[in-house]
Amino acid sequence: MSDLFGNSEPEPIRLPLAGADAIYYPNFIAANESEVLFEQLLAETAWQQDDIKVFGKVYAQPRLTALYAENEQPYSYSNITMYPRPFTPLLLNLKERIEKVTDAAFTTVLLNLYRNGNDSNGWHADDEKELGQNPVIASLSFGATRVFKFREKADKSNTYKLELGAGSLLLMQGATQHLWQHQIPKTKKEVGPRINLTFRVLI
Repeated sequence: MSDLFGNSEPEPIRLPLAGADAIYYPNFIAANESEVLFEQLLAETAWQQDDIKVFGKVYAQPRLTALYAENEQPYSYSNITMYPRPFTPLLLNLKERIEKVTDAAFTTVLLNLYRNGNDSNGWHADDEKELGQNPVIASLSFGATRVFKFREKADKSNTYKLELGAGSLLLMQGATQHLWQHQIPKTKKEVGPRINLTFRVLI
């Protein structure tokens, strides 16, 4: 297992994931601005909690979510279909800032609110058909730092983890979603709320 913890370098870091194209920007947004944006996103976002079905049983999804887009195209994952609200000025601004370091023109953002260490996201890949071939996923984090794990689909013992801090950006593109899964695991540590914005292109 490889670790990337506590990195304070501003330069982007290409993650050593075989066959993938994943780049980590530790300080994409400065700390003082990040704190302001966290509070604004927490207050302004239309959060919801959907039910998910796991092995025939229905559970409340262990986090809150929201979907915003430049169009009315819904997004489906894990037997959940979400319908977007229009981009807010804040989300549009963040989208445009991220697009400057990517070749993507994002149409949609899925926001996640992890309220504490009990909130999580299980192993998955962002490979839904509406994301197209080799999707570009830009994950922007605010609030508490949480561990983010990768595991290779072909060899699930091959894992990699890093800490996603406030103001950091993780860009996943190329074959990343085809070859690797990722998750935000639960933690027993005392952690505050974290907001994660995952910008994507729906086709």
